[in-house]
Amino acid sequence: MKANEILIDGFGRVLEQVQEVVRGQDDKILAARPSDSANSIAWLVWHLTRIQDDHVSEVAAHEQAYTAGGWHERFGLPFDAADTGYGHTPSQVGQVVVAADLLIGYYDAVHQQTLEFLRLQADSDFDRIVDTRWDPPVTLGVRLVSVMDDDMQHIGQAAYLKGLLS
Repeated sequence: MKANEILIDGFGRVLEQVQEVVRGQDDKILAARPSDSANSIAWLVWHLTRIQDDHVSEVAAHEQAYTAGGWHERFGLPFDAADTGYGHTPSQVGQVVVAADLLIGYYDAVHQQTLEFLRLQADSDFDRIVDTRWDPPVTLGVRLVSVMDDDMQHIGQAAYLKGLLS
């Protein structure tokens, strides 16, 4: 199995989990937080999607789906288009009140861009250095595994929260 096939499978699992956690949930459940300092399902899914969109678009050298596909306007959130949610305050987390179909639609769009990029990569491409700010410098393969790991952690948190709220 080639490296891109493994990554395609992994991101496919993220897609399945996003759909499983979000589908059929009303806005109230998606925005619910067990405490004022906790994240909501909506924020967790929006954030994991923003991070994947931001990071994959950077290494693929294309515009993010969030802006290119008009998702920033559709979400209507009071954040800059470049905001990924990293470092959000509890107050900002509480501002992410959105419908399930919007979250799923945006993740689907980002997933498609991710797949299109991954399908073009040869095994040797994953050794390309994409970030020299770290020691050792970050390769494409390491960056993509990092994004997938972050996605899995956040969707796991969202799944736990869904169970807690049910």
